[in-house]
Amino acid sequence: MKMFNLKLIAKLGLFIYIFIYLISPKLAITQNTNVDIRKNLENALNTRNFKLIKTIFKEDENFKIQEKFREIIKDFPDSKWQIKKLSGVNSKEKIFNIKVNGKKIVNGEIYFLDSNFKYLFSTQNDKINNGNIKNLLTTIRNDENKIDIIFRIPEKVLTGTKYDIDIILNEPLGDVIIAGGIISHQDESYLKQEINIKPLASGGIFKTTRASSKPSRQIWSGIIAHPKGTISFTKSVEIVEKI
Repeated sequence: MKMFNLKLIAKLGLFIYIFIYLISPKLAITQNTNVDIRKNLENALNTRNFKLIKTIFKEDENFKIQEKFREIIKDFPDSKWQIKKLSGVNSKEKIFNIKVNGKKIVNGEIYFLDSNFKYLFSTQNDKINNGNIKNLLTTIRNDENKIDIIFRIPEKVLTGTKYDIDIILNEPLGDVIIAGGIISHQDESYLKQEINIKPLASGGIFKTTRASSKPSRQIWSGIIAHPKGTISFTKSVEIVEKI
């Protein structure tokens, strides 16, 4: 059995958790209009405009935000952010759909980043309030999309219920040997855990787990190693009392 240290993935995937902290409810973002928030945030991220970031975020959080955003730029210098406004369930709820793409060369291999998630929030006193990340799926892969992989992980489940996690390689394996592993963790423990990598005779990762008894967010991270390349992934699951 081989141990895969998450710190290796973290150098590629760090931006996800940085961004969760960057736009968490604790950080109040100044707003003139909803469109201005979207444009200012998107422009600041894409142009690496730290002065603009300073005008968007609460003053006592600026240093931490800029320090972490510099790490994002270092890991993915060409990362591009797309932010679109979606309609909320009601007039008080706002939703941004956020996509991030980028690439990085590591030991001669090109790793491609693809991340999609929704950011839900309300506004109070011209500031974003009660922000939350939903439906997060991030992949980092160096196979140039040659591996046909399907992620069947629910976006939300009821408290206390069992649910399935299936990561399926949708192609005949024949004599091909693949390996992989998956773990569950809280946001803050992301850099402190390891994934156990072992052969996957079934053509993917298949796991049944149980949701917690209280509403929360569960994060799953894993890796698939294939002769054509490697795919690491992170997926969030919302645990709710009612669907």
